[in-house]
Amino acid sequence: MDGSSKEEEEDSTFTNISLADDTDHSSRIFYPRPKSLLPKMMNADMDAVDAENQVELEEKTRLINQVLELQHTLEDLSARVDAVKEENLKLKSENQVLGQYIENLMSASSVFQTTDTKSKRK
Repeated sequence: MDGSSKEEEEDSTFTNISLADDTDHSSRIFYPRPKSLLPKMMNADMDAVDAENQVELEEKTRLINQVLELQHTLEDLSARVDAVKEENLKLKSENQVLGQYIENLMSASSVFQTTDTKSKRK
């Protein structure tokens, strides 16, 4: 092995921590990295986090869809209430016209005229 491949090997197994702010490389100390457990634990943790995030994302998506569906239902009901109110006002107006018409008919008809009992007895 030449010098550059040994240096690359050291870089992959050790973390370089500088002890001074200068750029002098002689003041660096190399600490070994724990290789065996860290990647496995990180992968397992990441899988658990990903699964948990996936469940949360699915739950959020379900709730958002449910909220949107309820909003659409509310809009439909609100439109229906407005239509019923409008129909109700129209029917009230028609009932007033019909009531006035019936009153006019009754007052014009002799059948519904009030009778004076004193005048008939004489």
